[in-house]
Amino acid sequence: MKSIKFFVVALLGITGSAIVFLSCKKMVHDMDNKGMNMDLNINYPAAYVVNGEDGSLSVIDLSKNLVTQTISLMNAKGKMVMWPHHIYKSPTLNNLTIAIPGTDLSAGHSGGMADMRGMVMVLDAQKGALIKDLELPVMNHNAVYSPDGKEIWTSQMEMDGKVLVYDAQTYALKKVINVGMEPAEVTFSADGKKAYVANGGDDNVSVINPVTKERIAMIPVGDNPVAAWVGLDNRMYVDNEDGRSVSVIDVSSNTVIQTISLGFIPGSVAHNALKNELWVTDPENGKVHYWTLNTINNNWVYGNAFSTGLGAHAIAFTKDGETAYVTNQLARNVSVISIQNHTKIKDISVGKKPNGILIINN
Repeated sequence: MKSIKFFVVALLGITGSAIVFLSCKKMVHDMDNKGMNMDLNINYPAAYVVNGEDGSLSVIDLSKNLVTQTISLMNAKGKMVMWPHHIYKSPTLNNLTIAIPGTDLSAGHSGGMADMRGMVMVLDAQKGALIKDLELPVMNHNAVYSPDGKEIWTSQMEMDGKVLVYDAQTYALKKVINVGMEPAEVTFSADGKKAYVANGGDDNVSVINPVTKERIAMIPVGDNPVAAWVGLDNRMYVDNEDGRSVSVIDVSSNTVIQTISLGFIPGSVAHNALKNELWVTDPENGKVHYWTLNTINNNWVYGNAFSTGLGAHAIAFTKDGETAYVTNQLARNVSVISIQNHTKIKDISVGKKPNGILIINN
């Protein structure tokens, strides 16, 4: 991610928040449904898999562990989008948000170029239909709903880093929040009281009050953080790509309470509260490593690793905590894992370079 900073400064310059507001407002497209005139009925427990190179979603029926639908992602002008990245669901509506950075981030987060725009797509999760697309001035990493479902938050991965906050109903830009350099993933704590932005260029994490939209803390972490992944234990877990580590943040104190050295570049981190395990994907070696919690000192202790597929990246757990689904970007599949014994049940073929994954109706 740090390699994009010089291009952005030299060719884009510094963009003021007022300019960003006007630019974003002009680039909002109304839905005409020409691009994605879907009429599906996905009313079963499903995993939605974002296929970056194919510009599509694979829908896996969890009762069968088979792909039952493939949704081509097209914008409101009927043009196919390239390199969709992460996917989130509204907590109040059956809507999905997908970030479209417009570049391949499968080999790390340093693929951005000057003048590269991003996009947020909003889809109906049941019908697969496009509801809205929002074109952004700069590439983004994810787009996530606020805990009350009233807003959509997305970052702008530039030197003069920002988070854009949109109204989830009118899609008007409500707020521009200045954060650190080259912000990537935007996430919220489990209780919804804090927002976290991983600033890859500054090696820190911005903490924001979701109500006031004001920054309340800046937490130093490892080298090139990508995301602060939510834990259900009053912690956030930051994957530091270049630092090859995970920084464990205590939500209450806004401090790093443990740094886990990995020895590999992390893909993502997932906390399984029901099994009391912490999983980290290892893309280069096609594995998932897991840690268990030492209840005496409340630190994570390394457990073991198991193979999934080359380019192991995102993890999603079923509601009962018994099964995991792992996207393997270079293997073009999703591994189904039994959490009880950490063994693979099967691989499910999906599209090219699967990235983000989301489980709903489970």
